[in-house]
Amino acid sequence: MLADFGLPLFPPASIMSSGMKITRLLALTFTLATPFLPGVDEPTPGLIDSHIAARSGGPLAPRSDDAEFFRRAQLDLAGIIPRGSAVRAFLENAATDKRRDLIDELLESDEFARHWSDLLSVELLKRQNLGKISRKEWHGYLFACLKKTPRWDTMVREMVTATGRGPERPAMKFLGAGGHRRMTEDIALLFLGMDLECARCHDHPSVKAWTQADYWGLYAYLGWTKAATSSKDKKEYLVEVLGKTEIEYQSVFESVSDTTGPRLPGLREKAMPVLGEGEEFSRPAENGLPPVPKFLPRRQLAIDLTSPANIAFARNSVNRFWARLLGRGIVHPLDQVHPRNPPSHPKLIEALAGRFIAKGFDLKWLLRSILLSDAYQRSSRLPAKTRSVEPRSYRAALPRPLTPEQLLHSILRATGNLDRVKALKADPAEKFDRKGYFTGSHRNLPGSYDEIRAIFIQTFGRPPGEPETEFVPGLNQSLFLMNDRLLLSWLEPIEGNLVHRLAALKTPGAIAGELYLSVLSRLPDEVETAELENYLEENHRRRAAALGELAWALLNSTEFRLNH
Repeated sequence: MLADFGLPLFPPASIMSSGMKITRLLALTFTLATPFLPGVDEPTPGLIDSHIAARSGGPLAPRSDDAEFFRRAQLDLAGIIPRGSAVRAFLENAATDKRRDLIDELLESDEFARHWSDLLSVELLKRQNLGKISRKEWHGYLFACLKKTPRWDTMVREMVTATGRGPERPAMKFLGAGGHRRMTEDIALLFLGMDLECARCHDHPSVKAWTQADYWGLYAYLGWTKAATSSKDKKEYLVEVLGKTEIEYQSVFESVSDTTGPRLPGLREKAMPVLGEGEEFSRPAENGLPPVPKFLPRRQLAIDLTSPANIAFARNSVNRFWARLLGRGIVHPLDQVHPRNPPSHPKLIEALAGRFIAKGFDLKWLLRSILLSDAYQRSSRLPAKTRSVEPRSYRAALPRPLTPEQLLHSILRATGNLDRVKALKADPAEKFDRKGYFTGSHRNLPGSYDEIRAIFIQTFGRPPGEPETEFVPGLNQSLFLMNDRLLLSWLEPIEGNLVHRLAALKTPGAIAGELYLSVLSRLPDEVETAELENYLEENHRRRAAALGELAWALLNSTEFRLNH
């Protein structure tokens, strides 16, 4: 039942709007097709843990300590390390439900909506600037979706059916300018976990379950779509022009062509309505835009794709969000959805997919359920007398690299420069030369937050169009963190920043506590405090510089650069 599946966001470091008719159709489909929910009365975090324990194959790592959990949850939900004062308060809080309370607080915060807008944008667009919708409009749309109760199926339907009309206009950015090949391949990859690029020209050479008919069946839903500009408001819209829903295709290895109508991969063709002449359109042509057909294949795709009957969509969604929080998917890698790549925990992903459907694809419910589990809250330290564990066992938390945005914001918070830098605006009279900055020919530091953000994305992100599913460490990244003029400037004492605060403290113990809480989100141990005291004694004549060097050393540590 669960043969094909796949696709994580971060691997370990060693992851339609719809009318009443559509609503009724989905409700009917759900009634007929909701999968069996194993252990339906068991709380979902407990269900997760029972499945992980049953297939662990060895001892499990202990529960994370409060500092480890607090930092991890802040990075995953808010996209930034916590303030040192917040860490201290959490450590001193004796309430038994403080972890649950923290999760609930973060899920309802603006920081969650902003951070997950970044995550979803990178996943959906791969850092490409598609179409005419601005980045600000697109992020505003995602933020608004995430601030309320985000229904993942609704968000996907809005993105797949977007025309540019109405309040969901920014959702049109996902489809860009309506390139049929990109739309087909992205929808298969992102919402079904299937990399069908090779199936465009022939059946996949190594995955027999992926056929050329799968590719062109999905393409058939999208072939009517194109971009058009209104002569009235000069805006671009995505329209559907009347055409044939049946697609003819031919393998590069065959001399005979074949045809297919719209269908999801692995399923039967959809029966399309036949409308008589003069009955094809619901709206006439106007303002340079073509007439609107009564039957819209893209809307039908959105219904078929997100229907509870299409359990593959729910499984893929669960797998992606699970991977975002735990470092790898239950099926890994995520772009290999086929019978020979089974999930590590088949019954678990089946149960989570069924419950996700039953909860109306409530994204916050899914994230909360995972975050409350022992599987998520486990320490990254290996179990006693254990030298290594299989990543697929989830016996210990998997360290994950910070995204470019997480790294930038965390460095700014750690050094006490976050508010000041985020308030920086570009000077229209001075154009910043980013290429020259990297080569050293442009000596000025970037003057705006947007320019600084672009530098971090270029250094630590993947090129536009490439999914950020693999962490590829590079020498340029290490050199940037060690030597970049911008980063070093944040370690100079400025009123209120970290080094300025450290300079005002009198004892090595107080300095060590403030430094470690601010940068590593934990208290130092005795050895670390003693080492800091020795370093300051050796450099007492250059104390301010030494304090900056101590902060620099922690910022360059593996402990800081990973979410662990």
